[in-house]
Amino acid sequence: MLETSARLLRLLSLLQTHRDWSGAELAERLGVSPRTVRRDVDRLRELGYPVDAMQGTAGYRLAAGSQLPPLLLDDEEALAVAVGLRTATGGTVTGIEEASLRALSKLEQVLPSRLRHRLQGLQRSVVRVEPGAPRVEPETLIALSDACHRHERLRFDYTNHAGGQSIKEVEPHAVVNFNLHWYLVAWDIASGNWRTYRVDRLRPRIPTGPRFAPRDPPDGDVVAFLSHRLSSASWPYRATVTLHRSAAELEDRIWSGMGVLEAVDDSSCLLHVGADSPWALSWMITSIDTDFTVVEPPELVEQIEILARRCANAVGSRVEPRCVTVTFEK
Repeated sequence: MLETSARLLRLLSLLQTHRDWSGAELAERLGVSPRTVRRDVDRLRELGYPVDAMQGTAGYRLAAGSQLPPLLLDDEEALAVAVGLRTATGGTVTGIEEASLRALSKLEQVLPSRLRHRLQGLQRSVVRVEPGAPRVEPETLIALSDACHRHERLRFDYTNHAGGQSIKEVEPHAVVNFNLHWYLVAWDIASGNWRTYRVDRLRPRIPTGPRFAPRDPPDGDVVAFLSHRLSSASWPYRATVTLHRSAAELEDRIWSGMGVLEAVDDSSCLLHVGADSPWALSWMITSIDTDFTVVEPPELVEQIEILARRCANAVGSRVEPRCVTVTFEK
């Protein structure tokens, strides 16, 4: 039988697994009687842990309380939290860097030596590149997430990519971190359609609006919807390109947010892609490393012709220049 202090820690660890436990199950796990479990639950409550008794089932559940009690983490959980806090000290959410550093310092002080060595090894071997994405206020993320969770209409001031300002009223569905940016996926009341909004460009208006019945996510999945929107529809320059290999052969070369593949037959597929310039379109398409034909727009044809001449000039007379023939299909 475990000593009282060790048994309390074991009981707390079981209750923190986000499930309901019957008194009999806990007694069996701990090797004690149900009466001892009841006494140990009372001790946890005295220490500030809000353990609820489930009516009619003689069970227990760890609930949310008014204060944050100490948490128990296993080795992998502690390491994951430490890595996450280290990342957050220089992340894209404004204002949490200092708090993350304080929490990381407290956690590292109590980490066992075996975990501290693993964490130090990770920090030495992982090279962090500073993101160039705009930062967002944590209060904004919290407000949006809360409105999504409560299914409450949201009004906010929004600035589009051209600098135009407007007031939006939406039914918020999800907040998604995608390619170093935060996006709100929501049903726009005015247009009657799904829309995506850059979180760094909006300012929520308080209070929130009435509750709404949640809708099925667009395209069955918000990430797939966001990927499709960001890969083509939301960019100032958009292109459709015929790739001369099947979609199955090329799908692993299309990174998230780059573009959307559309299968045609066993030897070709369409790529719908968007970017902020014809030059960006050209390098994205050529990076796929397969023959292609430009369907649209003409600006992309011109940019690829420039790229072809540049490549031919780079090798000089050492080899006969061979470039992909690009045609514009009208």
